[in-house]
Amino acid sequence: MTIIEIAKKINQYDGRLYLVGGAVRDKILGKENKDEDYCITGISEEEFIKLFPNAKTQGKAFSVFILENKEFAMARTEKKTGLGHKNFKININNITIEQDLRRRDITINAIAQDVLTGEIIDPFNGEKDLKEKRIKAISESFKEDPLRVYRVARFAAELEFEVEESTLEMMYSLKDELLTLSKERVFEELKKALRTKKPSIFFEILKKANVLDIHFKEIYDLIGAIQPEKYHPEGDSYNHTMIALDNSAKITTEEKIRFSALVHDLGKGQTPKEMYPHHYGHEERGIEPLKRLAKTLGIPEEWKKCGVTAIKEHMKGGIFNQMTVSKKVSFLERVSKSRLGLQGLQIIVYSDRARHGEENIENEEYNFAKLGKKMLQEIDGEYIKKKYNIKPGKEFGEKLHEERIKWLKNQNN
Repeated sequence: MTIIEIAKKINQYDGRLYLVGGAVRDKILGKENKDEDYCITGISEEEFIKLFPNAKTQGKAFSVFILENKEFAMARTEKKTGLGHKNFKININNITIEQDLRRRDITINAIAQDVLTGEIIDPFNGEKDLKEKRIKAISESFKEDPLRVYRVARFAAELEFEVEESTLEMMYSLKDELLTLSKERVFEELKKALRTKKPSIFFEILKKANVLDIHFKEIYDLIGAIQPEKYHPEGDSYNHTMIALDNSAKITTEEKIRFSALVHDLGKGQTPKEMYPHHYGHEERGIEPLKRLAKTLGIPEEWKKCGVTAIKEHMKGGIFNQMTVSKKVSFLERVSKSRLGLQGLQIIVYSDRARHGEENIENEEYNFAKLGKKMLQEIDGEYIKKKYNIKPGKEFGEKLHEERIKWLKNQNN
């Protein structure tokens, strides 16, 4: 059954079917949106079930019907009954599409389209805000759900929009209530933000709203941690981190690597001020704040391990060509065994070393991954077995390391 056929069936009983939310927004922007949500007015849940007995029902606070792999829900209003983003009283009785749109968070998400007529219902001028690349709260009811703080920051990153000043103020007013959110919900918004072309916007919006220090205290601590201007004309450690994060997004879509770029310099936020602008030992200082951030957000263990490697090894990767041959081999062996891997760390080093606005950030000067891969393929366990006829053990490992040093010396000649 097509959407048009579903809409016509609903219409026979004086009901209307509307495409709502992000699907309409993206349609207006000319973007693809695979998640189509539909809102129904004019009929009850019982009538919908009679019309479509094959529809599956899910949801606790209110019913969501799954039909033809798409979601349908009755138009509703919500009234806050307590702290957090779960305590709401739901009303689905005789609710109009305009009333349903009013309960939503921002104007660009409060647009609907009549499935049968194609008419756009836009009571809060969301289309205008889309054209002007602006995110704006619909009303003071925005403050009913603290999760909207992170949703707005994530939408800003996805769309590369500005956030209107009064909306930033509403976000700040929810600061204390952010602690009521589950780590899973906050992490999910972070994860979506990391997938964008410019994930730094997510953090910039939270910084502008003065709420960055609640779930991202370790990122917030980078603000004002000044660096040597000669090497970092972009400013403090926070600015540098945002540039590195966006640089990583130019090279890879892997979230764990982008996350590693985000945390690679966390230790600079812990540097005693009397040491400024230098940050000697920031690699060692970076592990504890990573652990705290991982605990706060419930970061996956694999991401955490990748972050540890990025923190410990990014400086060495940047001076790879200055190392002795022996140290180069040890570095390549060590990083190759990590979850981040040689290619992952290579991306971190590229992202860390590139200047702001630099397009071609994959500088051959810092390319150790290609060399390391070749070394590991040519001088492996099978090579040692054939050459020395020894079994794996201490001597085996020593010979492997020695042969790799010889191999690398030959590459340099």
